[in-house]
Amino acid sequence: MNHLTGKIALVTGAAGEFGLGRSIALKLAKDGADVVVNDVVEKPYDLDTSEWRGLQDVVHEIKSLGKRSLGLVTDITNSDEVAAMIEKIVSEFGKIDILVNNAGAKPGKDRVFTVDLDEKEWDRVITVNAKGTFLCSQAVSRHFIERKIQGKIINISSVAGKEAMPRYAAYSASKFAIIGFTQALALELAPYQINVNAVCPSLVDTERVTQLVNVLAENNEQFKDKYEELIQNRSGLVPLGRLATRTDVANTVSFLASEQSNFLTGLSIPVAGGAMLY
Repeated sequence: MNHLTGKIALVTGAAGEFGLGRSIALKLAKDGADVVVNDVVEKPYDLDTSEWRGLQDVVHEIKSLGKRSLGLVTDITNSDEVAAMIEKIVSEFGKIDILVNNAGAKPGKDRVFTVDLDEKEWDRVITVNAKGTFLCSQAVSRHFIERKIQGKIINISSVAGKEAMPRYAAYSASKFAIIGFTQALALELAPYQINVNAVCPSLVDTERVTQLVNVLAENNEQFKDKYEELIQNRSGLVPLGRLATRTDVANTVSFLASEQSNFLTGLSIPVAGGAMLY
């Protein structure tokens, strides 16, 4: 399929080797788009021992598909840096048609009970997940309106943005916020024929699962055992009997980025194998 031919996409948080950002960027490129990829660092700091080169490798993969690409290191929580990123993309590619707000805070000391949650951890998660989505959406929305582009904004939320769980207060709050923001922005941009939707994956086996297991594992538990336990437990909650894959999420994003979704806006779509039905 080449239903995105001629489109320019920006995918944030795309430097991870096994992350959603990379899979989404490659899917959009395979479907015809030129893709700009962003992250807060060139190479994710938790992959320093890997041969993976982060944004460089994603850009190379996109170009190998015959599409144009650019990797930009930008702090999406800084409005000046976001503005400079958008300006750079427009200068290089002439426009932006699609924004995928995928960047998210790394799981860390926020995965505790609320009574033990440090204020700085709360701020970190909310700032990256909610403020980052707001700043990028605001800048790209202005571009869409000024250029009269009937663009697409796809925000990556989570099933935890629809139903919370213990020890996920900051994360769930940030993902609930993204859904609320998606609905408000969709209504505001509807007169301009701009579509805004959210994708809400259940657990996906990415680098974040490794990070999460490292956080949740007790001192006397082996990482491998905790990892397998998490995968089995979460898979058992899914009617389709498995975790979501990066491809599942990327396919949904590509559909929402296409003209096939022109009459869909303000939605928060679970990619959860039947585990979330609203």
